[in-house]
Amino acid sequence: MASLELGPWRAHTLETGTLRLDGGSMFGSVPKPLWSRAHPADERNRIQLSMRCLLLEGHGRRVLVDTGLGDKFSPKLAEIYAVENESGTLERSLAALSLGVEDITDVILTHLHFDHAGGATRAAGGTVVPRLPRALYYAQRRNLENARHPNPRERASYMEENFEPLERAGVLRLWDGPGEPWPGLELFTADGHTRGQQLVRVHGGGVTLYFVADLIPTRSHVRVPFVMGYDVAAIETMQEKRDVLERASRERAWICLEHDPEFALARPEAQADDFGWAEHVAAIPLTASTGS
Repeated sequence: MASLELGPWRAHTLETGTLRLDGGSMFGSVPKPLWSRAHPADERNRIQLSMRCLLLEGHGRRVLVDTGLGDKFSPKLAEIYAVENESGTLERSLAALSLGVEDITDVILTHLHFDHAGGATRAAGGTVVPRLPRALYYAQRRNLENARHPNPRERASYMEENFEPLERAGVLRLWDGPGEPWPGLELFTADGHTRGQQLVRVHGGGVTLYFVADLIPTRSHVRVPFVMGYDVAAIETMQEKRDVLERASRERAWICLEHDPEFALARPEAQADDFGWAEHVAAIPLTASTGS
Protein backbone atom coordinates (compact mmCIF):
# COMPACT_ATOMS: atom_id res chain seq x y z
CA MET A 1 0.00 0.00 0.00
CA ALA A 2 1.35 3.39 -1.04
CA SER A 3 -0.02 6.71 0.22
CA LEU A 4 0.25 10.26 -1.06
CA GLU A 5 -0.79 13.64 0.36
CA LEU A 6 -2.47 16.00 -2.12
CA GLY A 7 -3.57 19.01 -0.11
CA PRO A 8 -7.11 18.26 1.10
CA TRP A 9 -6.94 14.81 -0.47
CA ARG A 10 -5.09 11.75 0.76
CA ALA A 11 -4.59 8.86 -1.67
CA HIS A 12 -3.96 5.19 -0.87
CA THR A 13 -3.34 2.38 -3.32
CA LEU A 14 -5.31 -0.77 -2.48
CA GLU A 15 -4.25 -4.25 -3.59
CA THR A 16 -7.17 -6.53 -4.48
CA GLY A 17 -5.37 -9.58 -5.84
CA THR A 18 -3.88 -10.61 -9.17
CA LEU A 19 -4.87 -12.39 -12.34
CA ARG A 20 -3.06 -13.54 -15.46
CA LEU A 21 -3.80 -12.52 -19.04
CA ASP A 22 -2.17 -13.50 -22.31
CA GLY A 23 1.06 -11.57 -22.71
CA GLY A 24 0.66 -11.20 -26.45
CA SER A 25 -2.78 -9.68 -25.98
CA MET A 26 -1.42 -7.28 -23.36
CA PHE A 27 1.27 -5.98 -25.73
CA GLY A 28 -0.35 -6.31 -29.15
CA SER A 29 2.20 -6.02 -31.96
CA VAL A 30 5.18 -5.57 -29.62
CA PRO A 31 7.50 -8.61 -30.02
CA LYS A 32 7.70 -10.91 -27.01
CA PRO A 33 11.46 -10.39 -26.42
CA LEU A 34 10.72 -6.71 -25.77
CA TRP A 35 8.17 -7.32 -23.00
CA SER A 36 8.90 -10.76 -21.56
CA ARG A 37 11.95 -9.79 -19.49
CA ALA A 38 9.90 -7.36 -17.39
CA HIS A 39 6.78 -9.53 -17.58
CA PRO A 40 7.75 -13.22 -17.71
CA ALA A 41 5.07 -15.48 -19.14
CA ASP A 42 3.95 -18.83 -17.76
CA GLU A 43 3.50 -22.03 -19.77
CA ARG A 44 0.22 -20.64 -21.19
CA ASN A 45 1.88 -17.35 -22.18
CA ARG A 46 0.02 -15.53 -19.38
CA ILE A 47 1.61 -12.70 -17.42
CA GLN A 48 0.77 -11.67 -13.87
CA LEU A 49 -1.21 -8.47 -13.43
CA SER A 50 -2.27 -6.64 -10.31
CA MET A 51 -5.77 -5.32 -9.74
CA ARG A 52 -4.87 -2.15 -7.86
CA CYS A 53 -7.54 0.32 -6.82
CA LEU A 54 -7.22 3.83 -5.44
CA LEU A 55 -8.86 5.29 -2.35
CA LEU A 56 -9.19 9.07 -2.15
CA GLU A 57 -10.14 10.66 1.16
CA GLY A 58 -11.07 14.33 1.25
CA HIS A 59 -13.87 16.89 1.30
CA GLY A 60 -15.89 14.59 3.52
CA ARG A 61 -15.82 11.77 0.95
CA ARG A 62 -14.12 8.41 0.65
CA VAL A 63 -13.92 7.80 -3.06
CA LEU A 64 -12.88 4.39 -4.39
CA VAL A 65 -11.59 4.25 -7.96
CA ASP A 66 -12.29 0.83 -9.49
CA THR A 67 -13.07 -2.29 -7.48
CA GLY A 68 -10.97 -5.16 -8.78
CA LEU A 69 -12.40 -8.47 -9.90
CA GLY A 70 -14.46 -9.32 -6.84
CA ASP A 71 -15.38 -12.87 -5.89
CA LYS A 72 -18.18 -13.88 -8.29
CA PHE A 73 -16.01 -15.73 -10.82
CA SER A 74 -16.82 -19.40 -11.36
CA PRO A 75 -14.03 -21.89 -10.53
CA LYS A 76 -13.53 -22.41 -14.27
CA LEU A 77 -12.99 -18.71 -14.98
CA ALA A 78 -10.83 -18.32 -11.87
CA GLU A 79 -8.58 -21.08 -13.21
CA ILE A 80 -8.47 -19.66 -16.74
CA TYR A 81 -7.36 -16.28 -15.42
CA ALA A 82 -5.23 -17.67 -12.54
CA VAL A 83 -6.99 -15.44 -10.03
CA GLU A 84 -5.31 -15.19 -6.63
CA ASN A 85 -6.17 -13.11 -3.60
CA GLU A 86 -3.23 -13.89 -1.32
CA SER A 87 -1.74 -10.46 -2.05
CA GLY A 88 -4.92 -8.75 -0.92
CA THR A 89 -8.65 -8.26 -1.25
CA LEU A 90 -10.61 -5.05 -1.19
CA GLU A 91 -11.92 -5.78 2.29
CA ARG A 92 -8.48 -6.62 3.69
CA SER A 93 -6.89 -3.57 2.10
CA LEU A 94 -9.56 -1.32 3.57
CA ALA A 95 -9.16 -3.04 6.95
CA ALA A 96 -5.46 -2.11 6.91
CA LEU A 97 -6.69 1.51 7.00
CA SER A 98 -9.23 0.69 9.74
CA LEU A 99 -12.03 1.00 7.19
CA GLY A 100 -14.73 -1.27 5.82
CA VAL A 101 -16.83 -1.37 2.67
CA GLU A 102 -19.56 0.53 4.52
CA ASP A 103 -17.21 3.52 4.88
CA ILE A 104 -16.96 4.17 1.13
CA THR A 105 -19.19 7.02 -0.02
CA ASP A 106 -18.51 6.97 -3.77
CA VAL A 107 -17.14 4.56 -6.37
CA ILE A 108 -15.75 5.75 -9.70
CA LEU A 109 -15.71 2.93 -12.24
CA THR A 110 -13.19 3.77 -14.95
CA HIS A 111 -14.97 1.29 -17.21
CA LEU A 112 -17.09 -1.81 -16.81
CA HIS A 113 -14.68 -4.57 -17.87
CA PHE A 114 -14.77 -7.40 -15.33
CA ASP A 115 -11.32 -6.76 -13.82
CA HIS A 116 -12.27 -3.16 -13.00
CA ALA A 117 -15.96 -3.42 -12.08
CA GLY A 118 -16.31 -7.03 -10.90
CA GLY A 119 -15.85 -6.00 -7.29
CA ALA A 120 -18.70 -3.50 -7.52
CA THR A 121 -21.21 -6.23 -6.69
CA ARG A 122 -21.33 -9.45 -4.68
CA ALA A 123 -23.47 -12.56 -4.54
CA ALA A 124 -25.95 -12.65 -1.66
CA GLY A 125 -28.57 -15.34 -1.12
CA GLY A 126 -29.12 -16.22 -4.76
CA THR A 127 -29.02 -12.63 -6.00
CA VAL A 128 -26.36 -10.01 -6.70
CA VAL A 129 -26.20 -6.75 -4.73
CA PRO A 130 -23.89 -3.72 -4.47
CA ARG A 131 -20.71 -4.58 -2.59
CA LEU A 132 -20.23 -1.09 -1.16
CA PRO A 133 -23.61 -0.77 0.60
CA ARG A 134 -23.62 2.99 1.27
CA ALA A 135 -21.89 4.19 -1.88
CA LEU A 136 -23.06 5.77 -5.09
CA TYR A 137 -21.39 4.38 -8.20
CA TYR A 138 -20.35 6.52 -11.16
CA ALA A 139 -19.74 5.45 -14.76
CA GLN A 140 -19.75 7.16 -18.12
CA ARG A 141 -23.08 6.81 -19.93
CA ARG A 142 -21.26 5.92 -23.13
CA ASN A 143 -19.44 3.06 -21.42
CA LEU A 144 -22.65 1.66 -19.94
CA GLU A 145 -24.21 1.70 -23.40
CA ASN A 146 -21.11 -0.04 -24.73
CA ALA A 147 -21.34 -2.66 -21.97
CA ARG A 148 -25.00 -3.33 -22.71
CA HIS A 149 -24.40 -3.59 -26.46
CA PRO A 150 -20.79 -4.78 -26.74
CA ASN A 151 -18.91 -5.35 -29.94
CA PRO A 152 -17.73 -8.93 -30.53
CA ARG A 153 -14.18 -8.17 -29.34
CA GLU A 154 -15.33 -6.92 -25.95
CA ARG A 155 -18.31 -9.15 -25.28
CA ALA A 156 -16.42 -11.45 -22.90
CA SER A 157 -15.12 -8.50 -20.86
CA TYR A 158 -18.52 -7.01 -20.03
CA MET A 159 -20.59 -9.08 -17.60
CA GLU A 160 -24.00 -7.70 -16.69
CA GLU A 161 -23.84 -8.98 -13.10
CA ASN A 162 -21.15 -6.36 -12.50
CA PHE A 163 -23.31 -3.34 -13.35
CA GLU A 164 -27.02 -4.13 -13.83
CA PRO A 165 -27.54 -4.80 -10.08
CA LEU A 166 -26.27 -1.26 -9.43
CA GLU A 167 -28.95 0.13 -11.72
CA ARG A 168 -31.65 -2.00 -10.10
CA ALA A 169 -30.56 -0.85 -6.64
CA GLY A 170 -30.79 2.80 -7.72
CA VAL A 171 -27.15 3.57 -6.90
CA LEU A 172 -25.68 3.96 -10.41
CA ARG A 173 -25.09 7.52 -11.60
CA LEU A 174 -24.04 8.34 -15.15
CA TRP A 175 -21.75 11.09 -16.34
CA ASP A 176 -21.46 12.49 -19.84
CA GLY A 177 -17.85 13.35 -20.52
CA PRO A 178 -15.29 15.25 -18.41
CA GLY A 179 -16.12 16.92 -15.12
CA GLU A 180 -15.00 17.88 -11.63
CA PRO A 181 -17.34 16.12 -9.18
CA TRP A 182 -15.36 17.34 -6.15
CA PRO A 183 -12.82 20.17 -5.79
CA GLY A 184 -9.43 19.08 -7.07
CA LEU A 185 -10.71 15.79 -8.54
CA GLU A 186 -11.13 15.84 -12.31
CA LEU A 187 -12.45 13.24 -14.71
CA PHE A 188 -11.46 12.98 -18.36
CA THR A 189 -12.19 10.35 -20.97
CA ALA A 190 -10.03 8.17 -23.21
CA ASP A 191 -11.71 6.00 -25.83
CA GLY A 192 -8.88 4.00 -27.39
CA HIS A 193 -9.12 1.06 -24.99
CA THR A 194 -12.91 1.01 -24.78
CA ARG A 195 -15.52 3.62 -25.54
CA GLY A 196 -16.31 5.75 -22.51
CA GLN A 197 -13.34 4.92 -20.30
CA GLN A 198 -12.96 7.66 -17.67
CA LEU A 199 -9.69 8.52 -15.97
CA VAL A 200 -8.94 10.51 -12.82
CA ARG A 201 -6.65 13.45 -12.06
CA VAL A 202 -6.31 14.67 -8.46
CA HIS A 203 -4.41 17.83 -7.57
CA GLY A 204 -3.74 19.54 -4.27
CA GLY A 205 -0.89 20.94 -2.21
CA GLY A 206 1.29 21.24 -5.30
CA VAL A 207 1.09 17.47 -5.96
CA THR A 208 -0.76 15.77 -8.82
CA LEU A 209 -1.81 12.13 -9.21
CA TYR A 210 -3.34 10.39 -12.20
CA PHE A 211 -5.25 7.10 -12.22
CA VAL A 212 -5.14 6.00 -15.84
CA ALA A 213 -6.64 2.49 -15.73
CA ASP A 214 -6.05 0.69 -19.04
CA LEU A 215 -4.52 3.63 -20.88
CA ILE A 216 -1.18 2.73 -19.21
CA PRO A 217 -1.88 -0.61 -17.51
CA THR A 218 1.72 -1.56 -16.64
CA ARG A 219 5.08 0.17 -16.32
CA SER A 220 6.09 -1.10 -19.77
CA HIS A 221 3.11 0.59 -21.42
CA VAL A 222 4.70 3.99 -20.74
CA ARG A 223 6.21 3.56 -24.20
CA VAL A 224 3.78 5.18 -26.63
CA PRO A 225 3.82 2.32 -29.21
CA PHE A 226 3.22 -0.31 -26.51
CA VAL A 227 -0.53 -0.72 -26.93
CA MET A 228 -2.69 -3.63 -25.87
CA GLY A 229 -4.20 -5.94 -28.44
CA TYR A 230 -7.42 -5.61 -26.46
CA ASP A 231 -7.77 -1.93 -27.39
CA VAL A 232 -10.55 -1.10 -29.84
CA ALA A 233 -8.58 1.78 -31.42
CA ALA A 234 -4.79 1.57 -31.06
CA ILE A 235 -4.06 4.85 -32.86
CA GLU A 236 -6.39 6.69 -30.49
CA THR A 237 -4.72 5.03 -27.51
CA MET A 238 -1.28 6.21 -28.61
CA GLN A 239 -2.40 9.83 -28.97
CA GLU A 240 -4.33 9.77 -25.68
CA LYS A 241 -1.32 8.27 -23.93
CA ARG A 242 1.06 10.85 -25.37
CA ASP A 243 -1.26 13.67 -24.29
CA VAL A 244 -1.48 12.39 -20.71
CA LEU A 245 2.24 11.68 -20.41
CA GLU A 246 3.21 15.08 -21.79
CA ARG A 247 0.95 16.81 -19.27
CA ALA A 248 1.97 14.58 -16.37
CA SER A 249 5.67 15.07 -17.16
CA ARG A 250 5.27 18.85 -17.15
CA GLU A 251 3.44 18.65 -13.82
CA ARG A 252 5.96 16.22 -12.32
CA ALA A 253 2.88 14.19 -11.49
CA TRP A 254 2.55 10.67 -10.17
CA ILE A 255 0.66 7.97 -12.06
CA CYS A 256 -1.04 5.05 -10.34
CA LEU A 257 -0.51 1.88 -12.39
CA GLU A 258 -3.53 -0.36 -11.95
CA HIS A 259 -2.12 -3.59 -13.35
CA ASP A 260 1.63 -3.52 -12.70
CA PRO A 261 2.77 -6.11 -10.11
CA GLU A 262 5.92 -4.16 -9.16
CA PHE A 263 5.20 -0.42 -9.57
CA ALA A 264 2.32 1.07 -7.58
CA LEU A 265 3.11 4.71 -8.42
CA ALA A 266 5.54 6.15 -10.94
CA ARG A 267 6.56 9.58 -12.17
CA PRO A 268 6.94 9.86 -15.97
CA GLU A 269 9.54 11.84 -17.88
CA ALA A 270 10.11 12.59 -21.54
CA GLN A 271 12.88 10.53 -23.15
CA ALA A 272 13.72 11.63 -26.71
CA ASP A 273 10.44 11.15 -28.64
CA ASP A 274 8.99 8.76 -26.07
CA PHE A 275 8.60 8.43 -22.31
CA GLY A 276 10.01 6.49 -19.39
CA TRP A 277 9.91 6.61 -15.61
CA ALA A 278 11.96 9.05 -13.55
CA GLU A 279 11.16 7.30 -10.25
CA HIS A 280 8.65 4.90 -8.78
CA VAL A 281 7.12 3.60 -5.57
CA ALA A 282 7.21 -0.18 -5.31
CA ALA A 283 4.05 -2.20 -4.90
CA ILE A 284 3.85 -4.00 -1.56
CA PRO A 285 1.50 -6.99 -1.25
CA LEU A 286 -0.89 -6.63 1.64
CA THR A 287 0.56 -9.73 3.29
CA ALA A 288 4.02 -8.15 3.32
CA SER A 289 2.87 -4.71 4.44
CA THR A 290 0.72 -5.98 7.30
CA GLY A 291 2.59 -9.11 8.28
CA SER A 292 -0.68 -11.04 8.17
